[in-house]
Amino acid sequence: MQKIRSGTLAALFLGSILSPALSYAAPASDAAIREAALKDDVAWSITEGLTTEVGPRPAGTAREALARDWSVAKLKALGFSNVRAEPYIMPVWERVRDEAHIVSPFPQNLVIAALGNSGTTPEQGIEGEIVYFPSIADLQAAPDASVKGKIVFVSHDMVAAQDGSGYGYYGAARRQGPSIAAKKGAIGILVKSIGTDHHRIAHTGVQMWADGVTPIPAVALSVPDAEQLARVVARGKPVRVHLTAVSKTLKDQPSGNVIAEIPGSDPKAGVIVAACHLDSWDQGTGAIDDASGCGIVAAAALHVGKAGKPRRTIRVLFAGAEEVGGDGGRAYFAAHGKEPHALVMESDFGADKVWRADFTLPAGQEALSARIGAALAPLGIVPSRDKAHGGSDIEPLVEAGVPVIDLQQDGTRYFDIHHTPDDTLDKVDPAQLRQNVAAWAVTLNLAANAPETLGVN
Repeated sequence: MQKIRSGTLAALFLGSILSPALSYAAPASDAAIREAALKDDVAWSITEGLTTEVGPRPAGTAREALARDWSVAKLKALGFSNVRAEPYIMPVWERVRDEAHIVSPFPQNLVIAALGNSGTTPEQGIEGEIVYFPSIADLQAAPDASVKGKIVFVSHDMVAAQDGSGYGYYGAARRQGPSIAAKKGAIGILVKSIGTDHHRIAHTGVQMWADGVTPIPAVALSVPDAEQLARVVARGKPVRVHLTAVSKTLKDQPSGNVIAEIPGSDPKAGVIVAACHLDSWDQGTGAIDDASGCGIVAAAALHVGKAGKPRRTIRVLFAGAEEVGGDGGRAYFAAHGKEPHALVMESDFGADKVWRADFTLPAGQEALSARIGAALAPLGIVPSRDKAHGGSDIEPLVEAGVPVIDLQQDGTRYFDIHHTPDDTLDKVDPAQLRQNVAAWAVTLNLAANAPETLGVN
């Protein structure tokens, strides 16, 4: 059989998806909603307001509580129905002070940021010899005796990608590295930031301790500092580092979700959840992660509502405490998981343009994905053959079998900014933000009004 080139195969695949849509008479409102959304200013007003009037919103803190109050007032003012906060409690980790420097052989400061749930050093810090591993696999393979009593330094080779695909693989150094080092007897761990920039800023992020592990100080090094430390180690002399990473953990602190709705006309058709997360890390103002996502989903839902009452209720979920492990998504599922859900979607990958749509819909719903694909095409978005998986805030619903659509954003620069002090409003491009709103609006409109039976649980 003649070998089919990948480009030809892709063209055949896209043709098979889009061809049914050629005979589908799209509602006039689809084009109108798309064009109106390309002029939207609501998403920007939410993103700008959260980052300016609230700023950083660490989970379980007074700043996150202020963000909930701000969001409830904003969503009510925008005309949403059934707007409310739904509280829950959770443990909270708080950063107090992060400092590090090379003591010998070449004394100099290091730029660090403690990872979420890091163990704390004493106020005066700790000092130890560095043991270097180019990857987490090297750390895993190391004899315990080579690590015991030392400060581990783990590197990696993450590079930028449009789909952000390296994050899951290379992020293991941050997520599992501290537990592995602690089990081997390390007194602390430095992890090269899980990021793709070369700015002298460190990328924080959560890590969870494995069962039975005693937490040790765990910090991220800025990428330039990690490369510098690797060069120092390569000189072949013993390297000693002084590390201060003071933090504290508080029990039973208040957090919560914010919910708002565009009511539908058919309760039996199920609810569509459009999710984002309200909390952020403490270093920046959480603009791309994830104030912009909240702006996108709220603005898109409003555009659908302005076009007329949809068949299905669109429920906007501003989830709390996503950054520290998805507490908001689990709390939502505990409160609403038994309600009928037709579809879930989430925006949590910045604000750069949507370029691809992934679908996990019930069998036989190819016509709906084709209609959505046709409506997205004028925005430069193509459907893929990959399955949609959603994100942390909707993960429990997806695991329960609720259909999901992913509108994939261009993540080429996302991990330059993610979890750093650089996550600020100036990184949001208003034109690309509006393209996101338009993509979300036409998708929500078609899904909310689809005559098909979706995955109501």
